Amino acid sequence: MAGFYFTLLAVLLSGLGARDQVTVAGLALKQGFRWPVMATGALVSVATAVLAVWAATLIAPLMQPPARLFLSAIALAFAGAESLLLAPRRKPDEPTHSLGALLIVLIAHQMTDAPRFLIFAIAIAAAAPVPAGIGGAFGGIALIAAGCAVPELVTHPRARLARRLVGVALLLLAAWIALRVMVFA
Repeated sequence: MAGFYFTLLAVLLSGLGARDQVTVAGLALKQGFRWPVMATGALVSVATAVLAVWAATLIAPLMQPPARLFLSAIALAFAGAESLLLAPRRKPDEPTHSLGALLIVLIAHQMTDAPRFLIFAIAIAAAAPVPAGIGGAFGGIALIAAGCAVPELVTHPRARLARRLVGVALLLLAAWIALRVMVFA
């Protein structure tokens, strides 16, 4: 059960102001709240969480516990780097009403974002892929819902600052875990 809570919290913290959330918030600012947009975002969040867990279940049995922790540290470092380096784009001037286009954009954003790296990292490190996947999916849905419901909060400049601070924290945590594994393994 700890995997569920850790993943839920990690996804919520790392996904604030993320590219997918800002995309949905930009649509909500221009078009208002739309249930199909919310449903598309929720579907993509669940699918990408399942994909991250599936990758973890393929790799985890092939590795010893220290190697799994080190791989988790690498995934944390990727999550931190993504939070620091990949900034959300500006809101589109004329957003499309196409749910297919939104689906493709959200898949592209979520496949390489910090929350999915964290779902993978926690699923590997805790050896609890199902609770991590469920927590990650719920966290992703909550982030999309926040982007649809309160887009002003998501697009606020302080959300970008919070995202950068979380990125620094993830990089420091990744370095600490990697050093611990190298010293004590």
